Amino acid sequence: MAMTPIRIRDVLARGKACLAPAVFNPLSAKLAEEAGFEVLYLGGGLMGYAKAVLEANLSLTEMVQAGVEIRAACDLPLILDGTCGWGDPMHVGFSVKAAEAAGFCAIEIEDQVLPKRAHHHIGIEHMIPQDLMVAKVREAVRVRRDRDFLIIARTNGVRSSSMDDALRRASAYRAAGADVLYISPRTPEEMRVVGERLGAPLMFSLPGDSVQDLGMSLEELGALGYRLLSVTTPALWFHRAMQQGYHALAAGKPVPALAGTSRKAAHDALHDTLGLDALLALEKATVEKPGDR
Repeated sequence: MAMTPIRIRDVLARGKACLAPAVFNPLSAKLAEEAGFEVLYLGGGLMGYAKAVLEANLSLTEMVQAGVEIRAACDLPLILDGTCGWGDPMHVGFSVKAAEAAGFCAIEIEDQVLPKRAHHHIGIEHMIPQDLMVAKVREAVRVRRDRDFLIIARTNGVRSSSMDDALRRASAYRAAGADVLYISPRTPEEMRVVGERLGAPLMFSLPGDSVQDLGMSLEELGALGYRLLSVTTPALWFHRAMQQGYHALAAGKPVPALAGTSRKAAHDALHDTLGLDALLALEKATVEKPGDR
């Protein structure tokens, strides 16, 4: 029996924070689904790293195509990291339409300048005027076809200007119609301030690999208004595992990622993730008839 698809608005209504790990292709999405996650995040940072060009050089077309491929392999709600909407309000409108058509459940739009700069990766943001971002949010809300498609408005004010500026911007974006506010507190104290001042639903990026590092549980974060926590560290896992594997291969040594298992077991696990047995069964029932060889 087919399971009822998870709806992103149902996730927001739970009152508990939900981890949304970054993915960058269908296989990573299926592995995340296999691990039990319910919401996925097509992160621009991870995609930029995977393409070795940085997020600043990614196009809307590339991200939408990646989303189509992921959605073809995995039914989980997929959030698009829509960078700065790929332009001004007019461009944002098209970006929202494209994201919706590709099957994303939400688009995240942030208040940085375009073209985006590599300095973002070392914590230096270049923010646009609040009024321009408000116009982007309004247009995103206006053009969406499905009310269940979320507009996530992100401000980088906490680390670029001040907490007061970030809260002021976030409040303006909510007034413009944003469904979720993405703001980036750096400490538990800042998380509480943001939660108390803005209320649910909120989103931010988990600074490490575990929510335990924050000193708060998903339930406690949910009580503060946080509903979605993107996790962007898969980029580091991918880089380290592949780096170690290639170096081991070049040195004629065992690949670290396969320690404790066999090549066959790893191959079988890959086939399980892809659902190879079901595909073989389909061929057996339709085109692989006995005696045809």
